[in-house]
Formats: sequence, structure tokens, C-alpha cells
Amino acid sequence: MSTIETEEHKALRSAVAALGKRHGRDYDREALWAEAAKLGYLGVNLPEEYGGGGGGISELSIVLEELGAAGCPLLMMVVSPAICGTVIARFGTDAQKREWLPGLADGTRTMAFGITEPDAGSNSHRITTTARRDGTDWLLTGRKVFISGVDIADATLIVGRTEDARTGTLKPCLFIVPRDTEGFQRRRIDMELSAAEWQFELTLDDVRLPADALVGDEDAGLLQLFAGLNPERIMTAAFAIGMGRYALAQAVTYARERTVWKTPIGAHQAIAHPLAQAHIELELVRLMMQKAAALYDSGDDVGAGEAANMAKYAAGEACVKAVDQAVHTLGGNGLTREFGLARLITAARVARIAPVSREMILNYVSHQTLGLPKSY
Repeated sequence: MSTIETEEHKALRSAVAALGKRHGRDYDREALWAEAAKLGYLGVNLPEEYGGGGGGISELSIVLEELGAAGCPLLMMVVSPAICGTVIARFGTDAQKREWLPGLADGTRTMAFGITEPDAGSNSHRITTTARRDGTDWLLTGRKVFISGVDIADATLIVGRTEDARTGTLKPCLFIVPRDTEGFQRRRIDMELSAAEWQFELTLDDVRLPADALVGDEDAGLLQLFAGLNPERIMTAAFAIGMGRYALAQAVTYARERTVWKTPIGAHQAIAHPLAQAHIELELVRLMMQKAAALYDSGDDVGAGEAANMAKYAAGEACVKAVDQAVHTLGGNGLTREFGLARLITAARVARIAPVSREMILNYVSHQTLGLPKSY
């Protein structure tokens, strides 16, 4: 695996950066989404036969990172093409692929993803949303929280659990639930976080779904679920890296131009060194993210799982540090609307807690990588 980007990846990065610069931090989400879709960026990871670019998460993460670095990240990219598009492309039926992938690729359709629950968080082993058979249909009942963009999505890919007829235990399964399905209700959560996409609590009250709402094989269980969760972690890392780069760029520009006693404040090591450290850490995180994406795109789900978790953890830490140092560099100006950094103080912490907390990632690495015993 090369750590040097290909010429194609460099060209993609440059083109997306130009798109982001045109829209800037005061971007209109719908307008940017439409233009990114028209240019083929939203579906760059999806199969060519369904209108996608034929690339992978490596290419999609570049798109999200560069938009974030320009101050205009599209959070639904993490959900719609990365999670849902990937799962359907890998495990969906031919009919599901024909129905959903062309729209996800050209941006005319979007899909949300529902896994987090009030009592289980993202722990797939404790999810209480259940699906039971009723003739040829499924009846889905449960609750989800902190689900992004449900109001604008055509459907939500819901993680539920079905009973294994052989063992009686519950296993995770994925269901496509159209937005206006009877019994599928949403309530907007009042968030302090400033973001273009809203968060929702979902209630599923005996939601009746046809047999073909089930994605893939009922017995595949965790395999299908993690096919979506690994790209989610990689894309969250891209989201965080882009945010950190944006904050750092604002701080560097300010440190060059702001003078005290005729000297730019960036000439002082107390200002320069922390910014240099933030840059180094963001660059290191990008390498891990690229490794995770390359492993995933090559079909190494196990290797990608470890690398994706590490990339997501490190990106969250590096992003928070970069944003904090950027605000500190600007002083009072760092809290003004003019520079757009204050809103990132809250937003940066999203990468630490979602879609999985840094503590759960440390659990994963200590158990899966280091072989240490579990405490739970």
C-alpha cells in the first residue's frame, strides 16, 4: 500500500477543493449537494454500472475532507453514499441496487442510517429494535436517537434484530424504511450544535415492511453491519481532518497578518509551535485514514476495522486540538462570527463521541489488537 497519493487522487483533491472554495463556510447545503452530485463526487465510491464513479471509500473520503477544509462539509455524505450506498452495493438484492444506487450516486435520493438507541448507544449487541415476521411481511418496533437528516432522506436504513430460528438468539439485520411509512415517526432533537443537518429521535411502532425491505441475507448479521460501520468511521475521520484543517488555515492566516509591535504574532514560537504540532498531527491522522480506506477498498474488512477505529480516534483528538489552538491564536476574534471558529468548538467534539466514543475505540483496540481481557 503506497502512502503517496496517485495523480488521480491529487486531481480529485484539487478539484473538490476548488468546489469548496466557491461555496465557502456560508454555503447553502442543497446547492452544494446538487453541484457535488452533478460533478460526480457524491457517488464516486459506488459501482459504475449504477451511475457511480467506480472508486471506493478512499476517493469519497478525499471529497469530504476537502469540503470540510473549505468550511463546507456535507455530513450526509457519511451516511448516504458511504454507509447506506456501500451496504446496498455489497449486500443488496439486484432490485434494491437498481432502485437505490443510481439515485444515491447522482444525489437525487438520500438515505439516513439508524443504529443508535437511547439505552444501547451504538452497541449492536444490545439493540432492542426488533423485527418479527407477520406472514411474508416484517413488523419493526423500537426507538432510535441522534439520527441525522431523516427529514430530507427518502428512507432510513434501520438496524434491527431478528430471532434466529435455530438458536432463539437475536441477530442484527438491516431494513430499508421509506420516510412516510405508517408508524414511522420522527421528532427533532433540540441541539446546541450548529449544523446544516438536523438530528432526530425515531419511533417505530409496528412498522409494516414488505419482505424485500430486508437488505441482504438475514443470516449475515454483523458482517453486513460492519460493512457500513467501517466506512462510517473512515468518513468521520475525513470529516474531522477537514474541520481541523479549516481551523488551522484560519489561525495560520491570522498569525501571519496580525502584528504586535511591528512583528507578526506567528513569528513567536509560543504561537508557531502549537500550530505546527496541530498540522503534524492532522497529517499523521490522514495517513492512518488512508490506510484504513485502502484496506477496506481491498476487501480486508478485519484489517480495515482496526485501522478505521484508530483513524477515527486519532482524528477526533487532532481536530479538537487544532480547533482549540486556532481559537486561542485569534484570542477574542476566535469567538466572533467573522472568523467562523467558535461554532467549531462544539462541532469538533462530535468526532470524539460519534459514531462511537473514543473510550469504546480504546476498548476495541485493547481487546482486539492487544488481546487484553474484557472488563465487561
